[in-house]
Formats: sequence, C-alpha cells, structure tokens
Amino acid sequence: MSQRISDFDASLLMTFDMLLKEPNVTRAAARLNISQSALSARLNRLRHLLNDPLFIPSVSGRGMTPTPHAVALQPELTRLLERFEDFVNTAHLFDPATSKRVFRIAATDNPAAILAPDFIPLIKAHAPEVRIAFTLPDKSKIAGLLEQGEIDLFVGAAEDGSNELISSTLFEEKFMTAQRRGHPRGMRELTLDEFCALDHLLISTSGGHFTGMIDNALAETGRERRVSVSVQSYAMAPLVLASTDCICTLPLRFLKRFTDTLDLFEPPVALSPFSINLFWHPRMRADPAHSWLRKMVMSASRPAKS
Repeated sequence: MSQRISDFDASLLMTFDMLLKEPNVTRAAARLNISQSALSARLNRLRHLLNDPLFIPSVSGRGMTPTPHAVALQPELTRLLERFEDFVNTAHLFDPATSKRVFRIAATDNPAAILAPDFIPLIKAHAPEVRIAFTLPDKSKIAGLLEQGEIDLFVGAAEDGSNELISSTLFEEKFMTAQRRGHPRGMRELTLDEFCALDHLLISTSGGHFTGMIDNALAETGRERRVSVSVQSYAMAPLVLASTDCICTLPLRFLKRFTDTLDLFEPPVALSPFSINLFWHPRMRADPAHSWLRKMVMSASRPAKS
C-alpha cells in the first residue's frame, strides 16, 4: 500500500480531476499547460495505478467518457484536492475571519491584566473563531518554549528575554496610587507622611509577600509603609480597594479601567517608569498567522485616543 501511495503525485491527481471536468485530451492538456503526449503518459500511469481504464473513447468520436469507477472516485478526489490545497496554503495564507487557530501567550499577571482587556475584544472583532490562552511563564524556559512552539508570544520586562529572541517594546508605563471613591482622606494631594501612614494593598504574584519595589524605594529615603493586605491576583485589587480604606500603587493603564470606583493620585515617592516588551522566536518571523497575532497585540497596546 505504501508503495502505491508513493507512486502518486499531485500532477496525476490534477490530471485525473481535469479529465473529469474536461474529458478531451486536447483541451485538458491545454488547460494544464502540458503537451498531449505528457497528458497521455499521465493517464496511462493513472490507469495502471488504479487498475481501470478510467476514460474510454466517446461513441460520438469526440472526447472521452469516464468509466463507472472514475465517476465513483470523483467525490473523494475533489475532497482530496481541497485538503491538499488547504495543506499547501496553510503556511502561506491566514484568514483571521475563518481561522480556528489557538494562540498561547505567556505573560505574568501585571502585563496580562494591562493588555488583555483591550486585546481580547480586538481579537473577537477580527477573528471570532480564534482562541487565546494566557499562561503564566516559566522565565527560565521561555526561549525553549517559544522555539518549540509551546507558546507563541511572551510579554514581559526587557530583562526577562534572551539574545536569541526577537523583541519589540509594547509600551512604557508609570505608577499611580489608587483609593476608593469617598475615602476618608478626601481628594487632597497625597503626601509622603500620609502615604506611609495609610494601610496598603500589595499584589504579590508569587503569593504571600508584604514587601515589593515600592518598599525598596521608600527604604532609600529612610521611610517605610504599612502593607496590611497581600493578594496574588490583580483582579482582586479593585474589589478590595473599593470596599476598604486601603490604598494601592499600580500601573496607570490598569487603574484607569476602574476610575468609576477609584480615585488616582501621583505617588509621593520616586518610582521609575517601566517598559513591557513582546518577545517571539526568529523561526516565526515570516509566519502570516504569527505576524497577524503580533500586530493585534501591538495594536491593543497603543494608548486609547482621548
């Protein structure tokens, strides 16, 4: 069986299909852009491989008539050629409107929470059948996972990438401090003394910690704050803030989504802006689907127009 399959090639299948559509050697050869002798040679190979004449001279003397076996094979031949065309086009064509591809993006809670609310609606608008999976990255294995295709993209800080990956800056971000609407301290400017005296909510993505980079920045000035609540998920932060008198310092892009329940203030401590990068493996550089995905991520990361 394997030997018989290996004897077939696309040219034979296309010749068979053309003769079914145009049962005339002269016209079929012209449409295939080959000589009549070349077409006759292909037909002889098909007859041998399929053990059937396939086409016999028409009683009218014009053209040929397919045998019952040839007619019976036509539906499956059509499906086979359609599948073959899909196979050939898969690497070169990507139609987001009809694609059912699954894309996997590795991102920590911070960039995922910032990016996903704009990215997911954009994907749904352009590719309703595409599925997106956000996964937590194992930073020590990112390069290998991207190379193997286990993940398509990695979103993280510049220092989280490696030399063998391609990267592009998605956005630069600043920090703001949030409190609930109607907070007892009112709307006055947040002073350093007040900042240190208030209860803070901290997001510890590794879980259970009560110090972070803000505490390091405060320590450089000889100050410290009181972190009374530690949560592991960004999604919990707005809920906790809205129902307590805690304050929390987080990326502006994230907090801006909750200004109906939160008021935002400049933190009274120097915090450097940070950048978020997009990383992918060079082998995906020319893949149309991957190129489209990168464009969607970059489009979603642009600041919204006022």
